[in-house]
Amino acid sequence: MSPHKIDALLEIMARLRNRDSGCPWDVEQTFASIAPYTIEEAYEVAEAIEQGDMDALKDELGDLLLQVVFHSRMAQEQESFDFNDVIAAISDKMIRRHPHVFGSEKERDAATQTASWEKQKAEERSAKANGAPVSALEGVTVGLPGLTRALKLQKRAARVGFDWPEARQVLDKVSEEIGELREVMDSDEGSASPEARATRQERLADEFGDTLFALANLARHLDIDPEAALRGTNAKFERRFRIVEQRLAEDSINPADAPLDLMESHWQKAKETERS
Repeated sequence: MSPHKIDALLEIMARLRNRDSGCPWDVEQTFASIAPYTIEEAYEVAEAIEQGDMDALKDELGDLLLQVVFHSRMAQEQESFDFNDVIAAISDKMIRRHPHVFGSEKERDAATQTASWEKQKAEERSAKANGAPVSALEGVTVGLPGLTRALKLQKRAARVGFDWPEARQVLDKVSEEIGELREVMDSDEGSASPEARATRQERLADEFGDTLFALANLARHLDIDPEAALRGTNAKFERRFRIVEQRLAEDSINPADAPLDLMESHWQKAKETERS
């Protein structure tokens, strides 16, 4: 068995899924149980790209490919489709969506190509709806991370003119949403009944969600990927907090016992160190 061909990987997965001689864990998996791993592997690919680690990217792309092979094998067992059908479907789609490359000669500027791409996707969505009216928001996957899905919904709405013209107008909307969140936070819950407190919590979640949605919209207007920006901030927080822990450890202080003002002082020093 050659380790360098896709057929070898397909055969490995077939053996792993063999109910008589395969791996018990692999055999018991379903589409639903594997889906979280598929999402996780996609994020690990993104992380390797952000870190510029090509060796890790090679490994993570292999892990992601394994997810495709795994799902395809389970579908084959149900006689729904197989790996070759997956390859054929994406190949046909890419040819269909790039008439300027595979079809007749057309203008090749980026705007025209983007319009052609979106037109093809819209036609595909319409075909799936069997001719019924199709919302501009149709096909935005529910399973996407919240900020990413917000961005895609806003882009779709913007295509039909539902959008703020300027980024500063969106910033004003962010301020408005923060104000509404603050109003709910400032509301008196001390003497409220359990039912009233539950309603207040629902309102807090609702206003907080509105604020995040407005921030995602601002990111779009500023040409920022909000998920990537947040991942960067997460990494920055982790890096700086580890410095705080290290400096506390040098003074034999447990972080759980350290006063907040001391930790804040170390935090500010960690920021200054990074900036310098």
